[in-house]
Amino acid sequence: MPSCYPVSSGRSDGHAEPHPLYRKPRTTGMVAMALSLGVSLQAGLASEAKAQQNQGGSASEDLVGTQGRAIALPTMTVTARRIEEDPKDIPFSVTVLDGKEIEQKGNYSLEEVLRSTPGVSVNTSGGANVSSISIRGVGALYPLSMDDASVVVNLDGSPVNPRNLSLGILDLEQVEVLKGPQGTLFGGLGGAGAINLTTRKPTRHVEGYVQGEYGEDHQHRMAAAVGGPLSEQFSGRLAVQQSAYDYPITNRQTGEPLSEPDFLGVRGSLLWDIQPETSALFSVEYDHSRHMGENIVLKPYGDDPEIDLTPGVYDYSKKNMKRYSLEVNHEFENSQITSVTSYSDTYNISPVFFDRMVYQSMMGVPSEYWRDQEVSENVFTQDLRVSSLPGANLFWVAGASALYSERGYDHPRVGGASGIVYPGTSQYRDFTTQRYGVYGEVTVPVIEDLKVTAGVRHTLDLKTYDATYTARGVSVQDSGDLSDNFTTGRLGVSYAVTPEANIYATFSRGYNPGGYQDYAETAGDAEYKAGSIYSGEVGMKSEFLNKRLRLDASAFVTKVQDNYMIDSKGVSSFVLNADTRSVGGELAASWRVADALTLEGGVSYISAVIQDDVNATQGGAVKAGNHVPDVPEWSGKVSAIFNKSLPRIGFLPSPELNARLDYTYVGERPADVQNHYDLDAYHKVDTRIGIAQSGVELYVWGRNLVGDHYDLYGFYDVASATKYGAPAPGRAFGLGFSATF
Repeated sequence: MPSCYPVSSGRSDGHAEPHPLYRKPRTTGMVAMALSLGVSLQAGLASEAKAQQNQGGSASEDLVGTQGRAIALPTMTVTARRIEEDPKDIPFSVTVLDGKEIEQKGNYSLEEVLRSTPGVSVNTSGGANVSSISIRGVGALYPLSMDDASVVVNLDGSPVNPRNLSLGILDLEQVEVLKGPQGTLFGGLGGAGAINLTTRKPTRHVEGYVQGEYGEDHQHRMAAAVGGPLSEQFSGRLAVQQSAYDYPITNRQTGEPLSEPDFLGVRGSLLWDIQPETSALFSVEYDHSRHMGENIVLKPYGDDPEIDLTPGVYDYSKKNMKRYSLEVNHEFENSQITSVTSYSDTYNISPVFFDRMVYQSMMGVPSEYWRDQEVSENVFTQDLRVSSLPGANLFWVAGASALYSERGYDHPRVGGASGIVYPGTSQYRDFTTQRYGVYGEVTVPVIEDLKVTAGVRHTLDLKTYDATYTARGVSVQDSGDLSDNFTTGRLGVSYAVTPEANIYATFSRGYNPGGYQDYAETAGDAEYKAGSIYSGEVGMKSEFLNKRLRLDASAFVTKVQDNYMIDSKGVSSFVLNADTRSVGGELAASWRVADALTLEGGVSYISAVIQDDVNATQGGAVKAGNHVPDVPEWSGKVSAIFNKSLPRIGFLPSPELNARLDYTYVGERPADVQNHYDLDAYHKVDTRIGIAQSGVELYVWGRNLVGDHYDLYGFYDVASATKYGAPAPGRAFGLGFSATF
């Protein structure tokens, strides 16, 4: 849901005030995909085993590729429990997305990456500061507060606000999606899960890349990185990326795209090998976006989504994030100590508009209504831990963490068409959060092949809130403070059925502390209460055919007590609470079919329902049995990756063909907690085909080949029966170039 509530430019923090004139069961597709994947796997395995038997071999023998190397899937490691591990040894579900794959798929932001991950849902209106994530149907039912971290996002071991998902992806090594409560190791929150982002680090040899893309709708991206030794003890890495695209929305007044958002990201890293057992990694990052805003578009969109607004409304919109981090590691004979310190400074300003078309539908008048949003946030974090070494038979970790944040979420100005400012209406809000925690987790071998995992964390949460609400020239003060102590953790057991296959069962408790929402407009409406999460998961992780086939399966049930949601009508906002329950299962597979071909796929089924009747709502009654918004019952993806050496082509002595095809399915899902209507299911197909020679590649790409402007979110105004949302980009084609060294 878009946050249609003001933000402050009358602050004394040095940010200039912008000029008031803004010129310048529907499961057919998913079932078919799952059946196709299953039939292909079975048929392929059977035919391969038969072929080997005909040749006098066995299905368990190593197969060798055309270039003399064994055919196997790449080895994976994850840092889901703060040290490097094989994901097969972790007693909960982890989805690993390789950074190279993310680049090849042409994702512009982390938001896009997560949207194509089965079991993960993203609600966004297209702005730079409004993303909300849920995993397996668990998370805030609408974006509530920048302090709400139902899903924790960690960048190189330190938390970043999930509201920064719209920023560009810069020089990533991999993304890990940890499903189920992760409150033990990640800041005391993470009741729905966690997302770990790992960036590429400086190396002791010179290496890097350059990449450029250009396509329809002015989509373009330029990226480069270089790293290597600076001296005997120091290594460095510098990465930069710039990208831009046209909004998939036409402004009826100009006939041109509503805006052209662009992004710039720069990161520098310095690694100091102090001695063989001790190292320090210092990183500085700057991210900047412009011309983004929350999109409120009257539905249905049609083939050419339109909006009717004063031109140039997003000209002053921008978001800046500066981030500094220091990681120090020291390795002992049987353990290691790690300190991670980070500081971030984020500033965002943008308008929220009801255009003439939406306002006409809601109010009967062809006018405009807008509000500024101005957001600032400063966050300091510290984590200190001692743990076992990677690969140790006994895993253990113990540590302490601290977080301090100050933020403002303000709506300083309200206006109408042609930049007219309505006097005497504003909201200014200031928040602080202090969070302290101690934690530990251990995995102990009980008997041969059987391990027990136990983890616990205790957290102290302290929050304050001060606000001034002004309506028609009359100001009202509001304030509050709260504290909370809570314990989270998990208990699990895993059993190695064979050296290649593990089964596991885990029970976890998560917690979402209470706090103060960003969108309150009157005194007394800001506070919301805490919620508790209880989750059970059973699953299997396995590798077959000499590590050519990886298969993971899981089933889960999660209950949330006092899940919170925003209840909205027009621009008014209130907090409600309701219990929810989520039940489902997931299947993921990777199969190295042959030397040149790899198939990957995943499917997720989630039944997420609200369990309480909530009648005192502005947007209509919420009934027990309603489905949780934004969560499809079925979602999934299938990818085919083909890499093959070719004979000489002209002046290319040894070219290689690189091709991939990606299909994503997202089923129907409710637009709101009242279940007024469903957002349509969609199918998204992307492709990339290139010819490479000696690290240099030319390629063509196509994205969203089906072409549908699927929904990024949906909203329903009950008084006028108006539906609006934000459309995703349509079909686009382009060219690209990359070179690695």
